[in-house]
Amino acid sequence: MSGTTTAAARCRREAGAGANRWVVLVVLCVSLLLVALDATVLHVAVPAVTEDLKPGAMELLWIVDVYPLVCASLLILFGTLGDRIGRRRVLLLGYTLFGVASGIAAFSGNAQLLIGARALLGVGGAMIMPATLSILREVFPDRRERALAIGIWSAVAAVGAAVGPLLGGFLLEHFWWGSVFLVNIPLMIVSLPVGRLLLPESRGDRDGPWDVVGALMAAVGLFGLVLGVKRLGGGEAPFSPLTLGSLLIGAVLMAAFVRRQRRRAHPLVDLRMFARPAFSTSVGCIVLAMLALVGLELIAAQYLQLVLGLSPLQTGLRLLPLTVAAMAAGLAGARLLRRFGPRAMVSFGFCLTAAAVVTLTAMGPNDNAGLLLFGFVLLGFGLETTLFGAYESMLSEAPQAQSGGAAAIGETSYQLGAGIGIALLGSVMNAAYAPGLASVPGVPAADSAAAGHSLGEAYQVADRLGGASGGALRHAARDSFVHGLHVTLLVSAGLLLLGAVMALRLPRVMECGNPATDTAASQVPATGTAGLPAPATGPAGLPAPAATPVPAAGPVGIPTPRDVAGTAETRVSA
Repeated sequence: MSGTTTAAARCRREAGAGANRWVVLVVLCVSLLLVALDATVLHVAVPAVTEDLKPGAMELLWIVDVYPLVCASLLILFGTLGDRIGRRRVLLLGYTLFGVASGIAAFSGNAQLLIGARALLGVGGAMIMPATLSILREVFPDRRERALAIGIWSAVAAVGAAVGPLLGGFLLEHFWWGSVFLVNIPLMIVSLPVGRLLLPESRGDRDGPWDVVGALMAAVGLFGLVLGVKRLGGGEAPFSPLTLGSLLIGAVLMAAFVRRQRRRAHPLVDLRMFARPAFSTSVGCIVLAMLALVGLELIAAQYLQLVLGLSPLQTGLRLLPLTVAAMAAGLAGARLLRRFGPRAMVSFGFCLTAAAVVTLTAMGPNDNAGLLLFGFVLLGFGLETTLFGAYESMLSEAPQAQSGGAAAIGETSYQLGAGIGIALLGSVMNAAYAPGLASVPGVPAADSAAAGHSLGEAYQVADRLGGASGGALRHAARDSFVHGLHVTLLVSAGLLLLGAVMALRLPRVMECGNPATDTAASQVPATGTAGLPAPATGPAGLPAPAATPVPAAGPVGIPTPRDVAGTAETRVSA
């Protein structure tokens, strides 16, 4: 251990070292900003990427989606690796990989190389997130102080979500689409030396073997399951070899992973935590919130750009109130949770978000800026309130020695819920959109079928046809899209209300432990069951944006599962 690391560790133990802890928090917030920017900056660039690289339908889907999926698949692996070799070391390696992958993505000349670069970004993100959570827990042992730090961290996540689309829109208006990736490199250049100087090194208890086979089983299993669901959401035949094979392989590997973890003396994740009602309910609330909320974010950027005709920069500005509201909820989250308790806070958050979604069903083919402002503010505040309360309850319910495993479960469930929601609610959107284009007067059947794939493709077909038939197709496609938007939002509202009922199983009050006890516990390396190193130690009260590269209220451009080459379309954000 270097002299600077030893000094940092000594400072944390000394009385009056609060200033050092808050400086460390600043560095960790920059780490979060690095991941959050990459998750949001791309959504306004998808049309430009589509026009330049001409990706196929599945390629366009994976350009955006491979990043969160790879990241979610590898959280457990890199979380436990950090416990073994040092969390700061893994974090700095993640910085390096993130910067290199950003450079490759910026100068990619084809869709395949861009997908590979985005996958490397996901690997870097999976290295960064668990390490930052573990270090935050280490330097803020007092739960009340830690709650304030988490509120600041959550606000930074919302800022990153807001800055990403604005920065992306600005860069696209002045430079080429690859510039949206280059913004990561200056942050990496600053973070590497500063992190090496200021961040403390920490490790978990290294008794017992590191289950590499189990980590790989979980990674491949999750990836297979989500790939299969995505293909279903893209309209692929359910019994096609790739779709069915992905689902079966993923299910078998995840079942084998669960069985392996239950039998091992040193499991990666102690699955007995799911026997605790509050823990399993919190995880369910996180998944359900993301399943439902992606219903709006799945089509928000597409609606704003293709239906209302806004520019990428204008789209980012319209989405700004959503992320500002989430930032406010993050700062107020700790106080609200102490006053109202997890049950009331999470249930209220679900209800508030459902009200926002229902309000937004009043969106039509014409712009209504006041309605969008009101709906996005409610949506951002409600979503962050829900996820903050659910994460805090989940991590507090888990034993202190297993808090790292709980954090990894929360991060994975967040991203898995978002990924599956994109596919499932994308299918709802497509099912409601396509029938309206089946019989447009003057439009051949083949053109109608092509237009039914996505709104962007419908516009392309309409431009090619021209005349009265092209105008009729464009009008019908816009109306059908708005109808599909309403149906998707109503389905999302139903899922949110189901989450409000589910949240009634959470604890009524937030019980704060003795800070002295918490401090003492934090000075002992966290171990899991039977001495397992705790993977990716996460702070109690973790808000969702801090737990994932996809911030809670920050839309990311997601292409439709049926997008085709040349479609200037985003299907929006998780």
